[in-house]
Amino acid sequence: MFKWANLFGRNEVERDILSPNGRIKCHFQLKSGQLFYSVYKNDKIIIKPSNLGFLICGEEPLQKHFKLIRELKKKHAETIETMWGEDRFIENNYTESAFYLSENKDDKRIMTLRFRIFDNAVSFRYEIPPQPKFSQITIKDELTEFNIEPNSLVWKIPAYQPDRYEYSYERALVHELKNSVHTPLTIKTTNGYYISIHEAALYNYGSATIKLNEQNHLKTDITPLSDGTKAHIRLPFNTPWRLIMIADSATELTTNRVMYALNEAPTADFSWVKTLKFIGIWWAMYVGEWTWAPGERHGATTEHAKEYIDAAVRLGISGLLIEGWNEGWEGDWLENGIHNKFTVTTDDFNLEEVARYADSKGIELVGHHETVGFIDNYERQLEASYDFYALNHVHYIKSGYAGSMMLINGRREYHHSQLGVNHYQKTVELAAKKKICLDIHEPIKGTGIERTWPNLLAREGARGQEYEGGALSPSHACFLPYTRLLSGGMDYTPGILDLANSVKRMSTTLARQLAYFVTIYSGMTMAADRPYIYEERFPEEFEFIRNVPTNFEKTLPLAGEIGEYYVVARLDRDSKDWYIGGVTDEIGRRIHLALDFLEDGAYEASIYTDSDDAHYRDNQFGINKARKHVGKNDSLDIYMAPGGGFAIRLKRL
Repeated sequence: MFKWANLFGRNEVERDILSPNGRIKCHFQLKSGQLFYSVYKNDKIIIKPSNLGFLICGEEPLQKHFKLIRELKKKHAETIETMWGEDRFIENNYTESAFYLSENKDDKRIMTLRFRIFDNAVSFRYEIPPQPKFSQITIKDELTEFNIEPNSLVWKIPAYQPDRYEYSYERALVHELKNSVHTPLTIKTTNGYYISIHEAALYNYGSATIKLNEQNHLKTDITPLSDGTKAHIRLPFNTPWRLIMIADSATELTTNRVMYALNEAPTADFSWVKTLKFIGIWWAMYVGEWTWAPGERHGATTEHAKEYIDAAVRLGISGLLIEGWNEGWEGDWLENGIHNKFTVTTDDFNLEEVARYADSKGIELVGHHETVGFIDNYERQLEASYDFYALNHVHYIKSGYAGSMMLINGRREYHHSQLGVNHYQKTVELAAKKKICLDIHEPIKGTGIERTWPNLLAREGARGQEYEGGALSPSHACFLPYTRLLSGGMDYTPGILDLANSVKRMSTTLARQLAYFVTIYSGMTMAADRPYIYEERFPEEFEFIRNVPTNFEKTLPLAGEIGEYYVVARLDRDSKDWYIGGVTDEIGRRIHLALDFLEDGAYEASIYTDSDDAHYRDNQFGINKARKHVGKNDSLDIYMAPGGGFAIRLKRL
């Protein structure tokens, strides 16, 4: 129900906006014409009074001299049913207050500040309508602050670096953040709350990073364009939602789905979208068996593709990724990407023949577009390349943007700038038109647009297993659920079981590789090792990989701490089977798992755990495998070795 209040142009206003359960409070303040907000939980301060507003090129700051014209209040409650994901149902319950503001100076610029307060989050956005004297603006800076106690703990990765989001997480104090960092930015406040600062519904605007300002307050730092500005906006315009997720524990934070609720429902028919598990030739190239470039060891040949299609059938996997099939991989492909051709195959690869063979075997092909960030070259071919795949019944594409910057309109731009955001969105919308699903590597971060565009099934956007061989520590996968994965699923390329390969020696145990299929969600999931590894060396372990779903009914975190360990249970959306996975850092742990979340009745438990002498360096293959019947009154004692983990399937009998 809407409720209007006419404020008659007051410039001194204070309002409390309470969450539906009353535990979270956002305090809005208009003080001498300037805008502030603060956030409380259980009357304990989380975010102290913080500034709001913009700097606009060629204009006075849009920050002061405001008066409140009117206020619109409403309450909203609904349950969203998702097409795919970690949970079928998401609660979208909030209290909203919209403050309609006007300057009391000559320009009389107008703006709306809209707050939505959930039981586990605070969100707000700026809404800028056409102005009396102009219809477009250039943002010089966004002044949104998050004034958090400076001695709070923070887990962060740096922004504006050559490898984009692909860095190891580090722990620091808020006051030690000297440079910009990416969101989601997870923080443990000095009064014990876990929060994460992020954004939702990012369109036509630069990605928000976070930095300290001169007042030692965290503030938004919008990724700039090459001209130094933040965004060129035609009015009317709504900014992304500024989102503060709030929890009592680290594990509670991992189930926050407000980001999705802040996005709009899809307006088109996406009933054709299906999640996918696939294999591919990718890891064979990483360990040197084959190459991306044509030659004697070229991986993407018609012959190899057919062999892998046959293997997918034998393994019971429904998809196959082919990389290196198109012209452009010769020589230094990072430099030569400007010449990539996305509709021209190499001489030894016949896409039409491979597609027909895959169709005859019931296997979905996953196409591949590595742009190397040369967007001008890619967009010239974009529609033709999607049509080329659609004509050959290729319904999935893995795209890549491996360059340190993007080349757009002849200029070097950050991947996360307004122009980068707009390019990624263009690919998603065109793919939807062609009924193609995407797995984007080197992406723009997730902001929940998958609710509106369900064909965006997966992103990378963090260090994945390509960094194994020395650049991934066991703690990395213990940070991800509390940080990067708050922005959505990740293509981590799990399931590499050839752990001791001399080219890419892994820092995991065998059981941990199985755990990744549960602890790291993705709508497109790759079983990343070579088929013969699964068939000849680890057929029992592969049984778990084959069975674990890519679409879940419900997710229940069971235990964990940031960077130390994570244990989670997920219910299959298409059966009554549960899957449990756990990972730990360099420290071995014993976990007591109560199974009281199960329904009444018996389950067959297939259990894969580290052996007592397993270790991510010294005994990677130490594994115990067991089957037993269990029920909701039972519990399991599980050992996770240093750098290890475990995986369990609970099949309903």
